[in-house]
Amino acid sequence: MAKIRLAHLDTLPPKKTQKKKIIAETEKIIEELDELQNQLYAQSKHAVLVVIQGMDAAGKDGAIRHVFGKLNPQGVQVTSFKEPTALELSHDFLWRIHQYTPAKGMIHIFNRSHYEDVLVTRVHKMINNKLAYKRMDAINDFEHLLEEHNNTHILKFYLHISHGEQLKRLDERIKDPKKQWKYNEKDFEESKLWAEYMEVYEDCMNHCNKIPWIITPSDAHWYKEYMIASTLHQLLKDLKMQYPGLKK
Repeated sequence: MAKIRLAHLDTLPPKKTQKKKIIAETEKIIEELDELQNQLYAQSKHAVLVVIQGMDAAGKDGAIRHVFGKLNPQGVQVTSFKEPTALELSHDFLWRIHQYTPAKGMIHIFNRSHYEDVLVTRVHKMINNKLAYKRMDAINDFEHLLEEHNNTHILKFYLHISHGEQLKRLDERIKDPKKQWKYNEKDFEESKLWAEYMEVYEDCMNHCNKIPWIITPSDAHWYKEYMIASTLHQLLKDLKMQYPGLKK
C-alpha cells in the first residue's frame, strides 16, 4: 500500500454523490446481505471479521446498528473493547481479543479492537515506540493466523471524520437529550490530542497494512454506512457460497 496520509484524504463523500440514490442503494444492499449472511452461516466454511476503528464520535455505533441491525442475530456478534481489566492486563495484549474472533459461519464486528493497544497506549505514553512496533508485528501475525488457520476474511474500516465534525458531534451530546447518555467529559480532553492520534493512526496503518485499511469518509453518516455495507456485500458475493444439500 502507498503511505497513508489522513490529512490528504477527504472526510466527505465524493462530489456529485447523490444522497437519496446512495441511501436507496444501501437499503437494497442490506436486504441482500441478509441472504448472504444466511448462506455464510449455513455453509460454515468462512468466517468474517469486521474491524471498525475511529475517533470518538466517528459513528461506530450507528454504523453497526444500521448496517448489521437487520441481519440474523444468530450469525452476528458485536464486541466492544473498553479499557482492559486487571485480569486482561495479566495476559498478553491479544489474549482478550482472540476469544472473540469469529467461528466459521459467523460475522463478528469489533467496535474498536486490538488496535487500541497501539493507539491510545502510544498517545498517552503507556508504551514506548519499541514496544509499539513489536505489538504491530504481533498484530500482523495474529491477523495472518486468523486468515490461514480459520479461513477468516478481515475487513478493517477507519471511520475518517474531520476534527470540526467531531467537535460538532461531541457538542450535540451535551445539547440533544437523545444523545446525552453518550456524553463523557473525557472525550473533549481526548479531542485536544487530535494531532497525536492522527500521527499514531497513520503509523499503525502503514505498519499493519498486509490486510489493507479501508479509509471511510464519515462526515456524512449515510455515505459511511454505504461504504461498509457495499464492501461487505462484495466480499460475501465473491465467496460464491451455496446452501449445503441434504446430509447423507
